[in-house]
Amino acid sequence: MIEILDRYINELLEKSTPQAPIWNIEKIRSGKKSKWNYIDGCMIKAILELYHIKKDESLLKFADNFIDYFVRDDGSIDSYNVEEYNIDNVNAGKTLFDLYKLTGKEKYRKAIDTIYSQVKNQPRTKAGNFWHKKIYPYQVWLDGLYMGQPFYMQYEVEYNNCQNCEDSYNQFINVYNILRDKKTGLYYHGYDESREVFWADKQTGLSKNFWLRALGWFAMALIDTIEIMPDKFKTQRDKLTDIYKEYVDSLIKFQDESGMWYQVVDKGDKEGNYLETSGSAILAYAIMKSVRIGILDKKYYDYGYKAFKGVCDKYLSEKDGELQLGGICLVAGLGPANNPVRDGSFEYYISEPVVQNEAKGVAPLVLAYIETMYNENNK
Repeated sequence: MIEILDRYINELLEKSTPQAPIWNIEKIRSGKKSKWNYIDGCMIKAILELYHIKKDESLLKFADNFIDYFVRDDGSIDSYNVEEYNIDNVNAGKTLFDLYKLTGKEKYRKAIDTIYSQVKNQPRTKAGNFWHKKIYPYQVWLDGLYMGQPFYMQYEVEYNNCQNCEDSYNQFINVYNILRDKKTGLYYHGYDESREVFWADKQTGLSKNFWLRALGWFAMALIDTIEIMPDKFKTQRDKLTDIYKEYVDSLIKFQDESGMWYQVVDKGDKEGNYLETSGSAILAYAIMKSVRIGILDKKYYDYGYKAFKGVCDKYLSEKDGELQLGGICLVAGLGPANNPVRDGSFEYYISEPVVQNEAKGVAPLVLAYIETMYNENNK
């Protein structure tokens, strides 16, 4: 497995540049110029994490060259507009903390402040959560917790003396209180505080279903943020840890015998549903990492590893001499108003394209692979 994954990663990097990353299928299909985006951010973050365990300088060089292409000397970022207030665009900013420390490039430190300027002014719900995007007013999506909160917490810890750590924590608590389904322990994909958008329940504001990748994003958001929180916030960190443990126990109840999870998590027996790669790989990573950093008991590692192995066994294959990772939902969302197809229904989630070699599946599989290496090294 190790040799296959190393080969697969190398093949992807050899075929990718900042202008044309082979793993960004959304960008390829659009035919538009590559720009600063969360998809590439996921992949470069995974490459940097791989560098930390392998100490392969070519990995650092690739990540540095990729991000350097977008970041200007004054810290502004090509194709990034703060005033779009798109929380997805914060995600790639996570790579800047690492790259600044590793390369010493001052423009990366300036770019961190550029991204933070969005976070500071991101529109919020009345309850205090960031809107998912300016074009999605009063909406909170699980995806956005991963895109924004680990960056926010890390900035506060490293550069702002934790002045707003409590704010980040409270945004998780709001999601726990509002989006969690008490019956299953799962979380709905989105919430509209205004109750006005077409996909939201008029009484609760919630969307209709439990979409796997969104559930994965939320698990990663929790574990990555918990890892960053300092000891002076131990009470808050312990509360998020309790929420995370409860959440993982709920997710495990829906884990398929293959180790994977279904695209619509609680409807595995419904026609058209399928075992999906990206969300399963994300949960593999999150569970194994949380064991490594002492959040979950060691017995949970097997659940994460089973998910990792399940993805590799089912969807990692070779065709015409090249490796490929399949079973990846290309994209799924809620609205906007002029896109009524994205209504949060079961039928919608299973209708979105399923693709190969897309970073939303590849990056978390790389992160899960890294966790298996940490586990081997610690034996």
